[in-house]
Amino acid sequence: MAVIHIPTPLRPYTGGQAAVDVEGATVSEALEALTTTHPDLARHLRDGTGKLRSFVNVYLGDEDIRFLDGEATAIDGSAELTIVPSIAGGNLPSLSNEEVARYSRHLILEEVGLVGQQKLKAASVLCVGTGGLGSPLLMYLAAAGIGRIGIVDFDVVDASNLQRQIIHGTSSIGVAKVVSAKQRIHDINPNVQVDIYEEPLSSDNAMRILEPYDVVVDGTDNFPTRYLVNDACVLLGKPNVYGSIFKFEGQASVFNYGDGPNYRDLYPEPPPPGLVPSCAEGGVLGILPGLIGTIQATETVKILLGKGTTLSGRLLLYDAMNMRFRELKLRRDPNAKAITELIDYEQFCGVPMNDHESDAVDQDAAYGQLTVTEAKSKLDGGWAPYVLDVRKSHEADIVQLDFTDRLQAHEDVLSIIEELPRDREILVYCKTGGRSGTACKQLADAGFTVLNLEGGIKGWASEIDASMPIY
Repeated sequence: MAVIHIPTPLRPYTGGQAAVDVEGATVSEALEALTTTHPDLARHLRDGTGKLRSFVNVYLGDEDIRFLDGEATAIDGSAELTIVPSIAGGNLPSLSNEEVARYSRHLILEEVGLVGQQKLKAASVLCVGTGGLGSPLLMYLAAAGIGRIGIVDFDVVDASNLQRQIIHGTSSIGVAKVVSAKQRIHDINPNVQVDIYEEPLSSDNAMRILEPYDVVVDGTDNFPTRYLVNDACVLLGKPNVYGSIFKFEGQASVFNYGDGPNYRDLYPEPPPPGLVPSCAEGGVLGILPGLIGTIQATETVKILLGKGTTLSGRLLLYDAMNMRFRELKLRRDPNAKAITELIDYEQFCGVPMNDHESDAVDQDAAYGQLTVTEAKSKLDGGWAPYVLDVRKSHEADIVQLDFTDRLQAHEDVLSIIEELPRDREILVYCKTGGRSGTACKQLADAGFTVLNLEGGIKGWASEIDASMPIY
């Protein structure tokens, strides 16, 4: 029987076996026998058309089969085949004297050593998002010597980012985040190749963008993109290093690695729109993403090195307020619907694919909409609505419209309907218009005449009163 040598990153799919005996008269038959015995390995070796993936090489002895007869190459019972995916290093690159000095503390680690550092140099990682999670993640991966890093983001640096997105600085305000991040990465380590994708990740481009990379790291904070990243990783056979944060709590795991679960095994469906607030609405402790992003970087390096025990099959929970970690078991759902294609994720989740508080205008809403300029014009003309601020009280402490009549959080607005006037129009506002739209719908359903202030107090500060702070 012929033997196929399995690289460390693919051994989880062979039950930990480093070598598997197979029968077959050609390379193709040997690989077919391998994937028949270990079916989870198939999607890591072949694409949807059955072709050997572009980032997977197969050697017969010390010869690349591409320079022989390809998969039709004949073999006998003494043949030794070796699978060499790009994540395993292939022909590992050498390190320059400068790199040896730079990575010396890795090189003297027995678990990394020269070969391990060469693997990191040969590896490629894609980070989706250059915000709170992406910032520490990207800096540590660059410092660790990952040879190729891709970053996907279409936002620009804003002053409100700097409290937690430490890869960016004050001088980068107004600059595209991918450009700012690339500059910082090259300042940390000029040896790193940085690919930037200044575009929203979508069902149309996800497969193209994710395909060249060994590991994908999810640094997003919205559900549509998170499900998109997960599903694309499943279809491409990529490990998905997950992290999420909110206020003082964080989560981390590794999905789609070995025979472990993917994100849909944890959350088959997203929460209803508006149930889980974004960081823009609920806030986040600036230090929190630093810790979760660092955990993601650690898991990424372990996967690339093939060392240690990853978070695959485990969900790590972190509570910063009480400085406590908890760990929960995750398993694959045997009844889960197979992921066979990418879908419309905005429709699936009911929210837009961006990392900001939703300020989308509902054109079919049963209430009126006013831009900040329209509202200012009406107010100057003598209009006297009842003005309702539906933000949290600590937000009102930062800034509030000076003609506000009442402050009431949007989720509790129905508790004050007996105190609201029915003989006046009610102008409702929040930070950008999302929460106020939710409150307007509730009040309109209760019979009030309401208008939503599009753009909220942020729009008012930007377009009407520049002396007001923007948060």
